[in-house]
Amino acid sequence: MTTDQDLLSAGLAMQTVTLKVQNLAAMTDYYQRALGLQVLNEGAQGVELGRGSTSLVKLSDAHDLQLPGRGEAGLFHTALLFEDRAALAATLASAAQFDPSLFVGSADHLVSEAFYFNDPEGNGIELYFDRPRDTWNWDGDTVQMASNPLSPQHFLSENLSEAAVQGQGEAAAAVGHVHLQVGDVARAEDFYVHTMGFERTAGWHDQALFVSAGRYHHHMAMNVWNSRGAGPRKDTLGLAEVRISLPTADDLGALEQRLKDHGVATANTGVELRFEDPWLNRIRVTLDTVA
Repeated sequence: MTTDQDLLSAGLAMQTVTLKVQNLAAMTDYYQRALGLQVLNEGAQGVELGRGSTSLVKLSDAHDLQLPGRGEAGLFHTALLFEDRAALAATLASAAQFDPSLFVGSADHLVSEAFYFNDPEGNGIELYFDRPRDTWNWDGDTVQMASNPLSPQHFLSENLSEAAVQGQGEAAAAVGHVHLQVGDVARAEDFYVHTMGFERTAGWHDQALFVSAGRYHHHMAMNVWNSRGAGPRKDTLGLAEVRISLPTADDLGALEQRLKDHGVATANTGVELRFEDPWLNRIRVTLDTVA
């Protein structure tokens, strides 16, 4: 029987996603010009970009590494969440204008409206807007989602404004969720749900899993569409770390205990917890006051 002590706090939030990149200058240019992000910090550890004071993506120079193979575990996409359709439209427009060939699709997911891109090194990006929570339909603990057609041209014609374009850099954005490629959905559920304490919110046969805290549609997802049977990751370009925040030290301590009970190795500094999933995707969980 699952208890509240076994679950991650409803105050959980997704934070900065760190990527290992081959061409730091070109990738920084993409995230600035295509996605309208601003450089927040720049130093020996890389370039951190975001909106306002909110860090979204950190790019770490790893020019000696190789690109991962298509079938390897790792990042499927980082999903950037916008507060309204106009702000989403402004970034959709700038991303499409930067390089139309990097656009890979769009969908009405019932709970959200989403547009998909790859960055110049193949890291997936989702740009999306959530419909109001009171419009989401739940069947017990399962949220109803779909992948219905969504025309980018129609979305832009309905929502893009000069004011949104001019104010793009000031419009808030957050990492809404992170979607991973894994080798096995059942093993992902065992780790992310039964060990970490996320709640399962949706699934797609044995191909995909969606999980969240606090009945969000999903904070994380895992799929095997390209990577069924993948083993532990090699040290490659792409995903370096997913950061998640929790509200209190008690939340962090409870997570650490669950991980230890399941034999997961952890490193705890008192304000952050580091560990890896079964595919060596690195996760860092911090208190929400820690950058």
